[in-house]
Amino acid sequence: MKILFILNDPPYGTERCYNALRLANALGKADPATEITVFLMADAVGCAKGGQKTPEGYYSLERMLKRFRGGTHQVLLCGTCMDARGLTEAELVEGARRGTMDELAALTLAADKVLVF
Repeated sequence: MKILFILNDPPYGTERCYNALRLANALGKADPATEITVFLMADAVGCAKGGQKTPEGYYSLERMLKRFRGGTHQVLLCGTCMDARGLTEAELVEGARRGTMDELAALTLAADKVLVF
């Protein structure tokens, strides 16, 4: 099965990205053969910024993405959204990469399920 998550909200302030990544991780554990892609758009590209310093006891989206990536999972970021926010590939958490709208379109067509947060 192929599952595509599309995240749009900022990394902190709402819990939509947090909950999406919790579900993505849970699905990956439940069935390791499932191909899961997280595509970050708009303010959600900030989720993949490396070097996040969150208060003790507070969730870290950077740590969550680090646990998620690898195997049949991938994390892509909208390149246009990265550019608009001045985010470079060098600043991304290891394993995340710049993506394109054409890739998102192909992933959407190939997905068995698309979840938008």
